[in-house]
Amino acid sequence: MAAYTRSMICLISMIERHAFLTTRSCVTVESKRYVRGLRRKPVRVLFPENETGKVVKVPQIQSDEPKIQRETKGRIISAGTQHHEERNSVRTRTDEQSATKHAFTVTKNEVDGLRYERASPGDKRLARLVSVARSRTFRDHQGKILLEGRRLICDALDAGAKPQTVFFSTVDRLRELPLDKLRRATLVKVKFEDIKLWSDVVAPQGVIAIFSRPDPARLNFASKGHSVPLSLICDNIRDPGNLGTMLRCAAAAGCHNALLTKGCVDVWEPKVLRAAMGAHFRLPIYPSLDWDDVENHLPKPVTVHVADSSGSPDRSREVEVNVSPEPSKAGDYGWVSSRPNRKNMEYEDYDSDSDSEHEGLSLPRVDTKLYYDSWAQSPTALVIGGETNGLSLEAVQLAEKTDGHRLFIPVVPDVDSLNSAMAASILLFEGRKQLLKLLQTSGKKRQCKAERQFP
Repeated sequence: MAAYTRSMICLISMIERHAFLTTRSCVTVESKRYVRGLRRKPVRVLFPENETGKVVKVPQIQSDEPKIQRETKGRIISAGTQHHEERNSVRTRTDEQSATKHAFTVTKNEVDGLRYERASPGDKRLARLVSVARSRTFRDHQGKILLEGRRLICDALDAGAKPQTVFFSTVDRLRELPLDKLRRATLVKVKFEDIKLWSDVVAPQGVIAIFSRPDPARLNFASKGHSVPLSLICDNIRDPGNLGTMLRCAAAAGCHNALLTKGCVDVWEPKVLRAAMGAHFRLPIYPSLDWDDVENHLPKPVTVHVADSSGSPDRSREVEVNVSPEPSKAGDYGWVSSRPNRKNMEYEDYDSDSDSEHEGLSLPRVDTKLYYDSWAQSPTALVIGGETNGLSLEAVQLAEKTDGHRLFIPVVPDVDSLNSAMAASILLFEGRKQLLKLLQTSGKKRQCKAERQFP
């Protein structure tokens, strides 16, 4: 019995000791937490709008252990609420920043409601399209032309040409164009260095456009109401600068149209476009025509004249011969080529034993007139030949067929003849002056006739 009592006392003491240690440990730990909790500010709970300003205080708890649990729970709830509020705040700021950034991007990629793209560093569209537009083969195959500069692009848009892609360096450059006519085009913003790299001009303007090659029959020409019945025929003009200058003069003189025979430089070449200064969109231009097609584009009836440049060394003798009433051979003058198109070749008294290949070839005979004489008295066409090969035989044959003349511009001795573009400008404006004078005279006659009929 004594032994049993001693064992029970030991067991009870061990249990009490364990319980005391546990309680002490718990108390010690919780007391530390309780002390840390007391050092913090009371929990402030803010209610919505109607209860703003109210503060809920933690009630006094008599027992220490429930108080510690409430404090701990309150801290956990406060920390959770604070963390949730911080997450909501961060999320709100992120959403606001994202919305602001998105709105800024949309605004930055729009110009007056017109969206445009930004070329990436590896974007090769500009290089590819410019390379295509510079090649005549690809221009003919794909039907695309390249226009550079504000004025040329505006002229094309005003005439009704259809743009495909417009590359520009700054938004201000884009605003210089009529934006309402670029709704269906692809607008791409590129670096100015890229435009400068692919530009042909010394000082690029920062805008390049790719257009569909226009059909002259579908364009709207602003100067159509000021035209006169005068057509320009370019015969084998191979210099881009000369061809562009001729087209510019034809547009300025109010020509009805411009016809280009096969052998001329491509009318849509960039150098021709720059030299023409928008003439492509001011009068109808029909390129790469056979002589049969040339006649089909001329009015009926029409008188065809050819520009003549004398190549004889004696200039005084040339003037005497040119003003004489006797007709002369067209081959005696420098702008007439004695190498005809073999498809329309005609022979007369051909001698097979002759030493020269073209000795038996009979060239047309066309009378000569000075350029300031009266030669434009009806619908007229003027043929300008290239400086290298001169007029083709078909051109002189057409002049002979329509009772035309060789128009001669005399120059002082020991001076070379005028180039083709300069001669074209002189003759075109002289023809315009004579046609306008004729129209005014005929208008006065009709007016007088009408007054006599209706006094």
